[in-house]
Amino acid sequence: MKKFILISPKNRSAYNFRGDLIKEIQTKGYNVVVTGPNREGVEKIESLGAKFVEIPVNKNGLNPFADIAYCLKLRRIMKEENADVILGYTIKPVIYGSIAGWLAGVKNRAAMVTGAGYLFASTSLKARIIRLISFLLYKIGLGVAQKVIFQNVDDLNEFVEHRLVKKEKCHVVNGSGVNMEKFVPAAYPEVVTFFFLGRLVYAKGGMDFVKAAKIVKGKYPESRFMILGKIDKSLPDAITVEDLMPYVNEGIVEFFPETDDIAQYYAKSSVFVLPTAYREGTPRVILEALASARAIITTFTPGCKETVKDGINGFFVLIHNPEDCAEKMIHFIEHPDDIEKMGVESLELCKNKYEISIINRNMLSIMGV
Repeated sequence: MKKFILISPKNRSAYNFRGDLIKEIQTKGYNVVVTGPNREGVEKIESLGAKFVEIPVNKNGLNPFADIAYCLKLRRIMKEENADVILGYTIKPVIYGSIAGWLAGVKNRAAMVTGAGYLFASTSLKARIIRLISFLLYKIGLGVAQKVIFQNVDDLNEFVEHRLVKKEKCHVVNGSGVNMEKFVPAAYPEVVTFFFLGRLVYAKGGMDFVKAAKIVKGKYPESRFMILGKIDKSLPDAITVEDLMPYVNEGIVEFFPETDDIAQYYAKSSVFVLPTAYREGTPRVILEALASARAIITTFTPGCKETVKDGINGFFVLIHNPEDCAEKMIHFIEHPDDIEKMGVESLELCKNKYEISIINRNMLSIMGV
């Protein structure tokens, strides 16, 4: 039987974000092998019918010897499994997975760029040095990939403009898609409730959400604000416990730790808020909110701007501007009918553009699976 290897940076993303894709690939007559950095959640990957292979990788690490070792281990697995198709996503699986596939002689090598992240945004000296190295590695990795998939046109154009990839091998899909049987509309809460979900880093806008919440609470103390995410001090611009807890203790926001059972939080919310400055591919959390029939407040950044029709299913706000975010939140409190009205528009947009089967069919067609 043919073999498909999915190169993942994190086990949780493999079963949460690529689970439906794994099942779809299997229907095409492939055995699927998933690589991941540790044993966390392996049983969930194996429950999809996939084989799991542990290959350690530090997705934020800068040790070139560790990265070379990662590449060589990927090559060995590809040769042992006699892989027919490979797909890596996020920076290191894209770069080193593509190089490993080329070295192993894999005939069908695909890579998916799920966002530019800090690559084009940060301006510090360290960031500029990392950017130069990343550009060189991307140029090598994407040079040997045969199909390069982006999640928005802006990222594709920027990569082509910087000569990191040839345009003729590039394709665009509308994000990772969302399972609309898992994320479904629910009745709106009686108290207008705003919800933020994402990695707790400053670039994602978590602290902008919290500061906006404080402004709104000053005028409408009965309003509710939920923030869900993982506090991880290893991230470059992490929001720390010391940053967040004063607002929690003051009763401004309610904090919930990272969990796989997130559908319940969309159901408890009225409006989803992601005031991000981060270069997203297409934020999965916004797609989940669309499927849950929630109005959206986000920024006009690549990946986000495609998910909102301003004034129709939500609003755009300025980056790192809690005052603007608070103003849009107050709109929903003062015009509660717009919560359901815009939520219906979100659901319709999701059905037509982001439903998981539509995305997966497009992905398989691009990869020739």
